[in-house]
Amino acid sequence: MKFPRFFSSTTHDMAIDLGTVNTVIHVRDRGIVLNEPSVIALETLNGIRRVKVVGNEAKLMMGKTPNNIQAIRPLRDGVIADIDIAEQMIKHLIDKALGGPARLPRSYEVVICVPSGSTMVERRALRDAASNAGASRVQLIEEPMAAAIGAGLPVTEPVGAMVVDIGGGTTEVAVLSLSGIAYSNSVRIGGDKLDDAISSHIRRTHNMLIGEVTAERVKHVIGSAIMPSGTGATMIVKGRDLVNGRPAEITVSEAEIASALAEPVAQIIGAVMSALEATAPELSADIIEEGITLTGGGALLRRIDIALSEATGLPVKVADDALICVAMGAGQALEQSAYSGVLAAA
Repeated sequence: MKFPRFFSSTTHDMAIDLGTVNTVIHVRDRGIVLNEPSVIALETLNGIRRVKVVGNEAKLMMGKTPNNIQAIRPLRDGVIADIDIAEQMIKHLIDKALGGPARLPRSYEVVICVPSGSTMVERRALRDAASNAGASRVQLIEEPMAAAIGAGLPVTEPVGAMVVDIGGGTTEVAVLSLSGIAYSNSVRIGGDKLDDAISSHIRRTHNMLIGEVTAERVKHVIGSAIMPSGTGATMIVKGRDLVNGRPAEITVSEAEIASALAEPVAQIIGAVMSALEATAPELSADIIEEGITLTGGGALLRRIDIALSEATGLPVKVADDALICVAMGAGQALEQSAYSGVLAAA
């Protein structure tokens, strides 16, 4: 006799990296199953607000919606800015990760990543959002620890390791050893601030207004943490002229964008320098050997590793799969008992 599918023992336990820019979901025994923008589009019809789309489809709508549709990013600076909308987004992304809505309620445990500098109120908001989205049990893991595990660093051994996780809303700098964080520092500088710096520069220098999607594209195509020799690569940027209000296009160079990014890059370097100054001597000795590992989407900014290496005098490497390192590490903590000590009950 065959039992109905809903009696299957398949587990849906998952780890979620709920990022300011992207949400990445790792499901037990399946690995990374979803990596989509942390964006939700809400539609208002006859006074009733409902979810239209989430993730990739919602991001395509940003800056282009009619009056009855809002494309919203419910997280800012690595924490939830609107808990009700965040709950709806998490629920829909979980359903998408698991192949669609279930006919019966699902029961699953969630490990959710939190910035090391987040407050108890911010952590409670994350816990409540995951619980209200259907999780039967919620555990937390600090983002630098998850990033280090995902990058393959020896976090359970008596060896100091430094990880710098540059996310969309925050940069997490941590020194780890023996399944614990010996030092951590979280600054609210990340990919969003880099995008803002590009938008502000183009508005100030060229009297042209661009959207955040365009600023992000400029960062990806010609953004650099170090000034190139000469003007470097160029690209055409389109937006609205602030003088006459008409659509316009300009050409910007790699050198110009590197200059615009200099201040937020310097703040990231400053956070790393502060961490090194506060690190115990024995751990510092290990970091000289192991170097610094970069994770997160911001680690993909061209030559950010070189800028950090020049400032610190230490070897710096970008982790493989830097974009999904945090979710991969949280997933390993969920699946492997060796990492159980890094999880905390929410």
